Amino acid sequence: MRFAAGVDVGSTQTKAVIAADDRSLRIVGRALVDTGANVQKAAENGFLAACREARIAPREVGFVVGTGYGRYRIAFGNAQMTEISCHARGAHFTFPSTRTVIDMGGQDAKAISVSPAGEVRDFVMNDKCAAGTGRFLANAADVLGITLDEIGPLSLQGRFPVKLTTVCTVFVESDILSYLAQGKKPEDILGGVHLAIARRTVSLARRVSLAPEITLTGGVARNLGMVRALEQVLGATLQVSPEAHFTGAIGAALFALEKLDRSFESSVWSAESRL
Repeated sequence: MRFAAGVDVGSTQTKAVIAADDRSLRIVGRALVDTGANVQKAAENGFLAACREARIAPREVGFVVGTGYGRYRIAFGNAQMTEISCHARGAHFTFPSTRTVIDMGGQDAKAISVSPAGEVRDFVMNDKCAAGTGRFLANAADVLGITLDEIGPLSLQGRFPVKLTTVCTVFVESDILSYLAQGKKPEDILGGVHLAIARRTVSLARRVSLAPEITLTGGVARNLGMVRALEQVLGATLQVSPEAHFTGAIGAALFALEKLDRSFESSVWSAESRL
């Protein structure tokens, strides 16, 4: 059996996946750790934890592909690939019908047009502004004095979502405080926050010729309130995997298996050429 790994070092969390190929392709190990200040250590910890779940020794992994903003800090990696390619490949593996990927991470948001083969056709990325990212939602949670895990379910209880005057992370605090002073309910405020982010994200996604089927990836995909807000704005149902936050790492692991195949074929050809 051959093993390969994908390690996605994100701004807030690091994801690692072990893929195995023994007649059928399977994900046999995964791990999620906080990235923190030491990016290299986070990558190592995530990789080792994924190996433990797969019940294999690290030396059994034949190829490692790193992705994410910290991919060049993965000292044990064999290659690096962009998160754009990895999310497209991972989303296509999870949902083969995927034609558009919306990725919402901790610090950026992306929209990717995907071919029937899982290749990137076009993409657009918002990495200069925190609007539409986990950071924006975290700021809103801080102002309201609740945890990030609570805001999604609470937003679904809102009956009269407020309208934000801005989706700027710097000024969202004043907007929220103003609505609280007016006596607005936290759930209605959060309903407005999620809808504002959804509208901005969908506007970004339309720049790559938004087409069904649409798959949502990234850590924000675990926020059910965000999923529902996006579906409301899109007027369509999103494909969301329970492991949406692992999508980039899954794609990286699949690329790693391919590179492992090529390395094997190359070594066989080299051996045969010497005979």
